[in-house]
Amino acid sequence: MSAPATPPARAHAPAEYIRAHIRTVPDWPEPGVMFRDITPLLSNPRVFRVLIDQFVHRYFSPRPDAVAGLDARGFIIGSVLAYELGVGFVPIRKKGKLPFTTEAESYALEYGSATVEIHTDAVRPGERVVLIDDLIATGGTMMAGRRLLERLGATVVEGAAIVDLPELGGSRRLRESGLALFTLVDFAGH
Repeated sequence: MSAPATPPARAHAPAEYIRAHIRTVPDWPEPGVMFRDITPLLSNPRVFRVLIDQFVHRYFSPRPDAVAGLDARGFIIGSVLAYELGVGFVPIRKKGKLPFTTEAESYALEYGSATVEIHTDAVRPGERVVLIDDLIATGGTMMAGRRLLERLGATVVEGAAIVDLPELGGSRRLRESGLALFTLVDFAGH
């Protein structure tokens, strides 16, 4: 009689697994900043699958009508999520990048200001949209995206991101504005 098989090693919780694949780059883009780089998540197909599955499982039911991604890393996660859910993808781009009639929204960044735009026909009134980006810092980009979607008549059912930097106050400001948020990991500092 053979010995019982050894049970497999306990798998890491998805958030821990994802966190372990986020690279921290000190002093970029300026001294004192700890940049949270998600490119290692994207380059490893197994980690990328675990990452996307976290969002797919969250939004599979009830399914949104569309996923809106914020330029540029929100495009990566958002377009794959939209594909997996079988819904449309809405790009919210930096100013001057969309060829059709647009709505624009300016906002403050951690290091300055910026403007994002959306095509005026990107969503229909009443559509339920998940708004996604890679990271929430000050919350300005996500708030600007939300304003654009709502101006076109959509309902932003939730904002989502891989990383939250709570010390910068963005997630708190977004929640205080009434936006439900879902993030996978947070990091102290910025």
